[in-house]
Amino acid sequence: MRLLVKVGGAQLEEDAGRRDLARALARARDAGHAPILVHGGGNQIRALTRRLGLAERYVDGLRVTDAETADVVLMTLGGLVNRQLVAALQAHGVPAVGLTGADGLTFTAARHAVRGEDLGYVGTVHEVRPGLVETLLAQGFVPVIGTIAPLDPGQDAPGDRFYNVNADHACGPLARAFGAGAVLFLSDVPGVLDGGRRIERLTAARCAELRAAGTIAAGMIPKVDAALAALEALPGALVKIAPADGPDAVLRALSPETGTTFTA
Repeated sequence: MRLLVKVGGAQLEEDAGRRDLARALARARDAGHAPILVHGGGNQIRALTRRLGLAERYVDGLRVTDAETADVVLMTLGGLVNRQLVAALQAHGVPAVGLTGADGLTFTAARHAVRGEDLGYVGTVHEVRPGLVETLLAQGFVPVIGTIAPLDPGQDAPGDRFYNVNADHACGPLARAFGAGAVLFLSDVPGVLDGGRRIERLTAARCAELRAAGTIAAGMIPKVDAALAALEALPGALVKIAPADGPDAVLRALSPETGTTFTA
């Protein structure tokens, strides 16, 4: 099965986390799956912006990205985090190639605003061209995608820098274009929780109820929204939020005993 696996920056900050992820992807490949890895890097971006003394501001959890911050995002997602992850995969026998939207023009960005507020160099996935990813998969490589991209030429907006695309939000359109059979959001939680207990299955209607009740709150809201968007983009796919820890994380995420599955 073709798997789109999303992992956050929090799971990639330490060598141990990168090693576990590399082992998990290696075991998934050995089991016959073809993974595509999409990564974030919010913690690493935050650390570098603070070292550089740049101001930080967020709107609905999205980083307002001015020109200087856009360069930091490019350096972090297209450089530091992506290169460290590719190296960790290679060290564990997983042939990997690091990409951004610009490589092979795999995807372009459309400018994104929240309630009419300008977020600067923040975008959503606009158009996906899967050719390079298909070529890499056919040759046995694991594409490792940092979600930054040039602005689509048809957009009426500043296009002089890369646009920062939220990695969770990018998963739906990327998975659809790449024909993924499963979208796995690997996180630092065992799934969506209710009173400390894992919820095995969720529909959009049940998510709305739990959100209104405050059960789905804070950092879980964007994860759930991204999972529902991925399910809408790929109605027949397996879509889950599952724990990222351990060298069997990917294969465990495919089993019904792990994580939270989103269903239509």
